[in-house]
Amino acid sequence: MLPSPWLDVGANLFSSVGTVGAFAVAMYLLRKEHKREELHDQEARRSQAVKVSAWIEARPISYGGRELAFHVHNASDMPIYEVSLPMPIPTGDGPAHEAEFIGLVPPGQTVQRPAPKEWAASYFSPEPVEIEFLDSRGKHWIRDEQGFLTCGDHRSEAPSS
Repeated sequence: MLPSPWLDVGANLFSSVGTVGAFAVAMYLLRKEHKREELHDQEARRSQAVKVSAWIEARPISYGGRELAFHVHNASDMPIYEVSLPMPIPTGDGPAHEAEFIGLVPPGQTVQRPAPKEWAASYFSPEPVEIEFLDSRGKHWIRDEQGFLTCGDHRSEAPSS
């Protein structure tokens, strides 16, 4: 006796559903792996930039006085380049924008530069300042006064604790 044609149809249908299911699972896993690799690449690109910070703080000077100074700290294992501190300078006509160019900050070091005297009037305690720099891969980064790190035009990280 020959098997029923419905048995063949059922077997083919079961095989087709299994193939489509396997394909769907493979696509899901491929997409998940792609997202994981993208996240890993993003973390690798940011690994140096997250270790750079800048702040303003009073430092003692001779004769018992003090002056405000910008501090740029590079806690990474590679130097950072074209470091600048964009800063608004209060004037009678509104804030004027200047930048303190530092250039290179070696790995594991903190560089200090005097801050404009106009900043002393509003200084209360150490606080972060905006910094722009190039990492060792040539990527341009900006960390704003709130600690957010930006590469290009996309905000990419909240301040680290």
